[in-house]
Amino acid sequence: MKTNLIYIFADQWRYQAMGFVHKDPALTPNIDGFAEESRCFEHAYSTFPLCTPHRGSLMTGKYPFSIGLWTNCKTGLEERLMLKPQETCIGNVLQEGGYETGYIGKWHLDASEQNFTSHPLSGAAGWDAYTPPGERRQGFDYWLSYGACDDHLNPHYWADSPKPVFPGKWSAEYETDKALEYLEAHRRDPAPFALFVSYNPPHLPYELVPEQYYQRFRDLEISWRPNVPQEKRTPEMETIARQYFAAVYGIDQQFGRILSYLREKGMEEDTLVVLSADHGEMLGSHGRMSKNVWYEESIHIPLLMRQKNRIPPGKSQVLFASPDHMPTLLELLDLPVPDTCQGISHKAAALGGEEQGPKQMFLCSYPGMPESVSAFSRLGMTHKAHGWRGIKTREYTYVITNGYMPEEKQAEYLYDDQKDPWQLHPKVIERDCRDPRILEFRKQLKEYLTMLGDPFWWEKERGKP
Repeated sequence: MKTNLIYIFADQWRYQAMGFVHKDPALTPNIDGFAEESRCFEHAYSTFPLCTPHRGSLMTGKYPFSIGLWTNCKTGLEERLMLKPQETCIGNVLQEGGYETGYIGKWHLDASEQNFTSHPLSGAAGWDAYTPPGERRQGFDYWLSYGACDDHLNPHYWADSPKPVFPGKWSAEYETDKALEYLEAHRRDPAPFALFVSYNPPHLPYELVPEQYYQRFRDLEISWRPNVPQEKRTPEMETIARQYFAAVYGIDQQFGRILSYLREKGMEEDTLVVLSADHGEMLGSHGRMSKNVWYEESIHIPLLMRQKNRIPPGKSQVLFASPDHMPTLLELLDLPVPDTCQGISHKAAALGGEEQGPKQMFLCSYPGMPESVSAFSRLGMTHKAHGWRGIKTREYTYVITNGYMPEEKQAEYLYDDQKDPWQLHPKVIERDCRDPRILEFRKQLKEYLTMLGDPFWWEKERGKP
């Protein structure tokens, strides 16, 4: 009998915001219990900590730049970004392997409809998009999704017509309702199923969280991380933090409903359940909000896998990058991994075996705001040579940043994440540095850039194409 798959991931949910990790004042009783029964990958990171790029890697097993997803699918850019139908995605492989496939929730991998018409038939506005039946659904049979919209308390979805569905309830609750309907409809089928559920919370707007969850955190005393500067520790920020942790608690409650269903129906042994996120949330650390920066709060994501009597509970120290999800899942389901995958399978680590794994992984970000892209274009420069790139190991974070605007200067940093876990005291590296450790990081980074055809420039190379 083939193993079923349920892959659940939340948007902008950082690794630290799980109760059992004891780093944030997060309340996650269901996730904590799940973790005790799961393989916890303690070094899972978002290769490009932004929605569309990570999701593209998740679906293809490739690096974001390799699939043309150098920023979010959005409006305002001359290049209309989307996950191209020609890519071989995990849904395609699952479908070809005899799986019934389903996708529920935020997609954010299709081109924004308002790039093509100001008044789409679907009513999609801004970055949003209705993905019609066909190749752009990348192998998913059942579909209840939307492109990008953050109205958590009044969400909308499209199924198989451009007429949107407005359920009138918190998005994560409705998506869980539909996931449970899907499981009930498929649990007796002879064919295995693979269901992906993409929760948008705890993504901002932070205030759009149900009152019943916020009540649990209304009077929570916020213990700020040491890397949150004093000027950020305001009453407004305290409210935002409470709202964020309330949304995480809400996700925990919805996830608990799915766990209860699997337990009641006796499906825990034949179902691989994966819980993860696309990237984290800074929440004031280093004076920043949101994501898309190299700090731990932005790149470090939850990754838990459970299949009772197959995956032994415990912790894995293997480095787990965004492109590694697809090959790992496919091997755990005994399906072939396409040659197109650039990621690494961590099946051995998931099953509790010894796995050396890579000693480093690639990190990246590219300028993606329209005003930034235009500024480079006016100077005859490619914005794709800017942003930042880096190498992550279990001990260090190494980064070179060229900035997001032409006038920004290049800077090179090394963070010792063991001695300085708050990343407050980076080593600032000079161009003529001869430290063998730094030279090795530079060498590793250039190898990734060469492999990907990434045009990222070094100071002495500025101006070259």
